[in-house]
Amino acid sequence: MPSALKQAVQTARDSGPRWAGSLILDRVLPYPVLGLWPEVPVRAEDLRRQLEAILRAWGMSAEHAEVTAAHMVETDLRGIDSHGSGMLRYYHRALLGGAITMTPAIEVAARDGSTAVVDGGGGLGHVPARVAMELAVEICRATGVGAVAVRNSGHFGAAGMYALMAAEAGCIGMVTSDTLVPAVVPTFGAAPMLGTNPIAFAAPAAANDPFLLDMATTTAARGKIVTAWRRGRRIPAGWAVDPRGRPVRNARKAFEGRRLTPLGSNPSLGSYKGYGLAAVVEILSTLLAGREGPRGLGSEKPRAGHFVLAVDPARFRPAGDFGGDLDAMIDSLRATEPLDPGRPVRVPGDPERATASQRGRTGIPMSRGVIEDIRAVARASGVPFELA
Repeated sequence: MPSALKQAVQTARDSGPRWAGSLILDRVLPYPVLGLWPEVPVRAEDLRRQLEAILRAWGMSAEHAEVTAAHMVETDLRGIDSHGSGMLRYYHRALLGGAITMTPAIEVAARDGSTAVVDGGGGLGHVPARVAMELAVEICRATGVGAVAVRNSGHFGAAGMYALMAAEAGCIGMVTSDTLVPAVVPTFGAAPMLGTNPIAFAAPAAANDPFLLDMATTTAARGKIVTAWRRGRRIPAGWAVDPRGRPVRNARKAFEGRRLTPLGSNPSLGSYKGYGLAAVVEILSTLLAGREGPRGLGSEKPRAGHFVLAVDPARFRPAGDFGGDLDAMIDSLRATEPLDPGRPVRVPGDPERATASQRGRTGIPMSRGVIEDIRAVARASGVPFELA
């Protein structure tokens, strides 16, 4: 039996013929068929238990599974659906392909003054990035600044969660990461050369929640394109292009084509700025510590790199002054007269906190595509599926 037909039969057995048929129609029809399926609300605790069970079945230690699952669920709670549980099937494929290990030997490979290098051991990036930021904060408290590069790592979810760790410890935090596969075309380029290369920045306020910026250096993160595909939605013109530089609106084709635009979309709107930022992230995340392993399409074991920075504001001015001034800045921005009274001005971090509060009460709305991906991975991993 051909592999495609075999997969379709297995999908029909696991998820029912209607879902299997929807996947087939999504391939042949221009209409976004998957959008006809309603989203399913899932309790965060139920999702965490499901993910932990799967990760443990893959051979991950209880400690690492707890950290990784908690990060994925918190990412979903904050509305960053592209970087949470929606990545599970990708992780599973990487595991089956031998690209990652579930038993990495994570270690501090070098340490000198205010700097250090962490080796991720060839596993997922959630634990190595957490180790790196904990180390950066520790060094920061001793010297005022802690800078840690991570090599030999993998996808680490939402960068902002690690920057937030620094802010919650009273430090300014910055995090960057390259990605495993090039998917971004440089300004005036035709071929993908860089990753979506996120950058995150967090700062502690005195009374307000921390300022938290978490962004890809592309017009839209590749994961958002996957999310749009699963929800049966077209993407805006400018997110992705075809080999001739023409806009691609079909989310599936954009994902498969791997030609995302740098932040700004095109030269007239400043795409060279996003391109430049992506290159900066690549330098910090990859060149600083040195890449372990190959990168790109066709690479047997691609590796990612990260960079984390923690800075103690109290080393620059009296304790408390920075947080108070940041409060004043945040309050003044929120008090800005809005163009539309129904859409007040917010600061980075506000939308995610509001979403987390809402989803904590009503559940995480998950597309049928993500639900069925988790079901399939659970079955393949010998774990009971308990979400629906």
